[in-house]
Amino acid sequence: MERMRIRKVAVLGAGVMGAQIAAHCANADLPVVLFDLPSGEGDRNATVLRALEGLKRLDPAPLAESQRLGWIQPANYDDDLEALRECDLVIEAIAERLDWKQSLYERVAPFLAEGVTLASNTSGLSITALAQALPEAVRRNFCGIHFFNPPRYLPLVELVPHAGSDAARLDALEGWLTTRLGKSVIRAKDTPNFIANRVGVFSILAVMHHTQRLGLGFDEVDALTGPRIGRPKSATYRTADVVGLDTLAHVIGTMQTTLPDDPWHEIFRVPPWLEVLIRQGALGQKSGAGVYRKEKGNILVLDLSAGTYRPAQGEVAPEVEEILALRDVRERFARLRASGHPQAQFLWALFRDVFHYCAFHLATIADSARDVDLAMRWGFGWAMGPFETWQAAGWRDIARSIEEDRAAGLTLANVPLPAWVEGLEGTHSAKGSWSAARSTWVGRSSLAVYRRQLYPDRVLGERFDDPGETLWENEGVRLWRRPDQDQGVGIVSVRTRHHTLGAAVIEGILEAVARAERELDALVLWHEAPFALGADLKQVLEAAQAGRFDQLETMVERFQQASMRLKHAEIPVVAAIEGMALGGGCEFALHAAHRVFALESYVGLVEVGVGLIPAGGGCKELAIQAHRMARRTAGGDVFAFIQPMFEQVAKAKVSRSALEAQAIGYGRVGDDVVMHPKELLYVAIRRARSLAEAGYRPPLPEREVVVAGRNGIATCEMMLVNMREGGFISEHDYRVGKGVATALCGGEVESGARVPVEWLLAVERREFMALLRTPQTLERIAHTLATGKPLRN
Repeated sequence: MERMRIRKVAVLGAGVMGAQIAAHCANADLPVVLFDLPSGEGDRNATVLRALEGLKRLDPAPLAESQRLGWIQPANYDDDLEALRECDLVIEAIAERLDWKQSLYERVAPFLAEGVTLASNTSGLSITALAQALPEAVRRNFCGIHFFNPPRYLPLVELVPHAGSDAARLDALEGWLTTRLGKSVIRAKDTPNFIANRVGVFSILAVMHHTQRLGLGFDEVDALTGPRIGRPKSATYRTADVVGLDTLAHVIGTMQTTLPDDPWHEIFRVPPWLEVLIRQGALGQKSGAGVYRKEKGNILVLDLSAGTYRPAQGEVAPEVEEILALRDVRERFARLRASGHPQAQFLWALFRDVFHYCAFHLATIADSARDVDLAMRWGFGWAMGPFETWQAAGWRDIARSIEEDRAAGLTLANVPLPAWVEGLEGTHSAKGSWSAARSTWVGRSSLAVYRRQLYPDRVLGERFDDPGETLWENEGVRLWRRPDQDQGVGIVSVRTRHHTLGAAVIEGILEAVARAERELDALVLWHEAPFALGADLKQVLEAAQAGRFDQLETMVERFQQASMRLKHAEIPVVAAIEGMALGGGCEFALHAAHRVFALESYVGLVEVGVGLIPAGGGCKELAIQAHRMARRTAGGDVFAFIQPMFEQVAKAKVSRSALEAQAIGYGRVGDDVVMHPKELLYVAIRRARSLAEAGYRPPLPEREVVVAGRNGIATCEMMLVNMREGGFISEHDYRVGKGVATALCGGEVESGARVPVEWLLAVERREFMALLRTPQTLERIAHTLATGKPLRN
């Protein structure tokens, strides 16, 4: 297979998508040249510079680390096209106008290096038509690479060839996009709007149609089409506001123009109310108003009947709520269809029409049902794809209901379901996923890159043989291995909900390390995200309320022992981290010999949020870091390094990425950052093996640690006093903050004193237990358990 070496990327177009694609390439350690039109006055690259400045304000942040902005070089089409000769991949991301794109290709083609890959980020224009503007030598290396917004966070990329695209180049590009950019790739056919937008925009149009038909409110529909049916919190109309109502109207217009023979063409039109909003400049979130708007801190929603905005409420009727709460999916769908309530009728009609549409078009838009389902999960955030949902709801029953509704004139198009529907029990099975185009079951891609994904996303009905072999387990953890990957590398996985760390987990870690030292070469700490949400607060609260403080102190001491066993194990322990690694999860990660992060790792010591301090060795590790950094500087001032650590722990700062975790001290420079989370375990096993093969030796215990002592505590206290006097923190916040300062500074000892590690651990325990005995901390823990939110008391 062709190997793809991409050393530098060019992005043509510094709009919302182009700038964010450039940012994500920078996240992946790729230098980028970002082009746009030259400015008529001032700096010739002013357009790009404004776009780069805008990246800093976007939320969620496109950049995994603010310094990555420096990897993006501004350029313009008049002065800088020579810079294209240095680029191995050129991604065009200008506005969705076929003539504009073709004109740009003609302009840049003479400056492209031989063998360069050129791709369009079009969301639905014909790749074949775009290719016609290119010289033959470039055309074979041209394709569509359709990112979804925001590119850093939504995994889907649709890779779209035209008839002349080089097959080997496409395979290499798919592998590169997967591992280097961390994307989940679907091969789409060159049809209007490809797969995800074709189905997703149809779903939005169906929502709009049935909203008006049944007289429902926009907020009411959003309450129905969000998490209750496995869709994102932004649901439908909030999502439209975020995307931009003008952008949505453009995509609808593309479907209306390019799909004249689609049986559902009648609904491919912008509703009159949407046209009015666009004419008024109410384009959604970017203009401050759309379907929703904010006014004096209140969320208002457009009321079509009144023609004005009203307070958003969005309530689901109790009888519909009861139906949606049913665990039996078949019964849920049967009752939605049978119900006379408008909300239930709406949901049934929406699902029915999406199922109908997907079945009718499967053969033309996708190679298999798996591609459709994964595209909707990865690109639109659906918990289940349309074919998975249909299969879970009873394939034959739903097919029969669709045909009955069609006969009654209730469906949006009067076309029968394809003949293949009747011959199946579902589109996913142990044999693969159904390909309507090929009339057979098709398996997963055989590209080598997917061998790195040991546990890929699977669709309903899909079966994988799991060669995992359990070596030992208790109710808290499982020690196991993948003999097909490495017989000598063990894996420890936490089994509790959200991977919280209670007594069984702590004892399990201690036992797993001991067994691994006897029987294995290395150990990986891994499970699906989140890595760990900290200590088991329910267990802690119950023991504290019962007055079992001796038991709790013993548990804290065992937690510290578990951390220290991870650090000083005779074999390398690699922490494989994805998602949230908070509190004790962060502490375990800090103590590992090495960390392999997924890019989207959110790491922090957040105990102050529940009125506690880190006591699993976290404060001790930060104090040691400060000691080592001070030792390497001329002044040797420990507190200079303690102060930023104090601020981040006292404010419960959580990194916004793995790169930021490294920058703020929750990782190390030599740690690995993996872009695709499904490759995390594969890489961690190999990193553990490489450490073992290199003759890993555990770090020698620090004999003495220089600490900031009383002067450091006093300086931290001054910051706390100012915050308290300014009304930024409460009296108890002050008490908790002083506990953090005391633990980080090594307790009430002389500044510059040398203390043993055991002393630092004892200070942690003492401060933790003192706070745990306060009623304010117990109130905070109880409130967090009840609401999931912190309490400021």
